Amino acid sequence: MTDNQGTTRIRVAFIGTGGIANAHAEALQQQPGVELAVAIDIDASRSEAFAAKWGITGTAASLKEAADGGGLDLVAICTPPSSHFPLALEALALGLHAVIEKPPALSLSQMRELEAAEAASTGSLSCIFQHRFGSGAQRLLALQRSGALGRQLVGTCNTLWFRDQPYFDVPWRGLWDVEGGGPTMGHGIHQFDLLLHLWGPWSEVTAFAGKLARKTDTEDASAAVVRFESGAIATIINSVISPRETSYLRLDYENATVELDHLYGYADHNWTVTPAPGQDAVVGLWAQGEDTESGHPAQYAAIVQSLQGGAPAPVSITDAYATMELAAAIYASSVSGTTVARGQIDEASPFFTRMDGHLEPWKQEEALSA
Repeated sequence: MTDNQGTTRIRVAFIGTGGIANAHAEALQQQPGVELAVAIDIDASRSEAFAAKWGITGTAASLKEAADGGGLDLVAICTPPSSHFPLALEALALGLHAVIEKPPALSLSQMRELEAAEAASTGSLSCIFQHRFGSGAQRLLALQRSGALGRQLVGTCNTLWFRDQPYFDVPWRGLWDVEGGGPTMGHGIHQFDLLLHLWGPWSEVTAFAGKLARKTDTEDASAAVVRFESGAIATIINSVISPRETSYLRLDYENATVELDHLYGYADHNWTVTPAPGQDAVVGLWAQGEDTESGHPAQYAAIVQSLQGGAPAPVSITDAYATMELAAAIYASSVSGTTVARGQIDEASPFFTRMDGHLEPWKQEEALSA
């Protein structure tokens, strides 16, 4: 369907009407040619309240009910992590495009199944990794490609957040088969996805993880050293037990240090560029261009533009696989005590079907110490 300006109109359904769905609705409301069509929730009172808040005309108890009769184009999957995979499969089976909140699935095997289902469908999948879409990340990519920064050398990628015990007492949190993991999967994944987006393929990782302060089946902190195919080395720390919260990225190149210090999203003022001696021109190059904040609006602008133009939406399941593979490798390395190479976690590995390798390592530690 097209509107009066000839723009392809996209009708959107939201599955799940909790907190994160509001970020999706707000972002989509800003996009031209988008209609917020249906709110879907098993709790009718929640879907009705969400629909009233965002001016959505329809509600439904399931995607099948919402899709009956056609008319939908895009589904925003805003439910707890364990339901992302089956709902994405259902959307693809109906020929719909879908946007999946992080993590897109609970395991690498599910990611591969989603790839296969997408290949057989007229629909497509896009994963929410919104830090890729701020102007700072876009500008940094352009400077890298121009050669102005020189070679990638050393990086730091920290997600140091704080979540108290009541946060983990919610029934679906902190469980491997429901949430998929702890801060490595559910919190730091945004920041190290940005690192991988900027610095390209990783080659191997050595990691430690543990349950240090919270009563949960998963880790509450992890630390990793990652080598990239370029030869660059970076450290990655993911924590939900750090009272002074920050999300911090430091990238050292031959010609400059580039830093990003923020919490849940960034604008240009969150970036700092420090030139190497004799490389002051880099600062002038950085100052050029528009200031676009990272976040759901920036990613949805790219998604909607792609779909209206008939092109695949950015951050496909294949694009996101490298990020999920690094998360799996951090867990595998920390549990096995070995260095894990990219591609090593295949169908024969227990870490392919569950991030903890079905070993429940920190639950076992708790039992042993009881």
